[in-house]
Amino acid sequence: MDERLRFVARLLEGEKMAALCREFDVSRKTGYKIFHRYKDCGLEGLSDRSRRPYRQANQLPFQIEKLIVQLKRERPSWGAPKIREKLRRLHSDIHTPAISTVHAVLDRHGLVSRGRKRRYKAQGTTLSKPLLPNDLWCADYKGEFMLADRRYCYPLTISDFASRYLISCEALSTTRELYAFSVFERVFKDFGLPKAIRTDNGVPFASAHALFGLS
Repeated sequence: MDERLRFVARLLEGEKMAALCREFDVSRKTGYKIFHRYKDCGLEGLSDRSRRPYRQANQLPFQIEKLIVQLKRERPSWGAPKIREKLRRLHSDIHTPAISTVHAVLDRHGLVSRGRKRRYKAQGTTLSKPLLPNDLWCADYKGEFMLADRRYCYPLTISDFASRYLISCEALSTTRELYAFSVFERVFKDFGLPKAIRTDNGVPFASAHALFGLS
């Protein structure tokens, strides 16, 4: 306040606004604001003013807030929309608060329940354990590794579940289905068709865009 008082005093003595603003290191807009406050309110206008807003969002008269809480306790299953509608019907002469305002009042009084959403957990099926050869084959790519010529190798293995016999281990240059299908066609001719084939959901055995998610 002392700085503002000296600023105004020198203005009243006839000094120029621009020169004083440069000396006190304030903009001319701020300088005129200080001077106008002094002219409107006197010395009180030079004091620091509260930065609190004149109106706070979601703030209601005490009586309305009390009525919202009362309605909620009478009807615990009601949410903010129903309570607002009830207020509008009971007191048509007052300004009906917004749904968000009613919800804020309920939340402030601890009347909003925040139930945790139950996350869906997929239930897998029990894996079968066949006992005879050719009942179930297992197919998988055993990782990837780089060769000396800087090309990648993807070993595709196909084995029989019951006998643990390694039907095929083919070194492929890609996991594209065309190359995998050629391996399966050959082993089908050599060993016949199994009753089922078990794979993971990786490429090329599963695809999000194919029928039933299968390649």
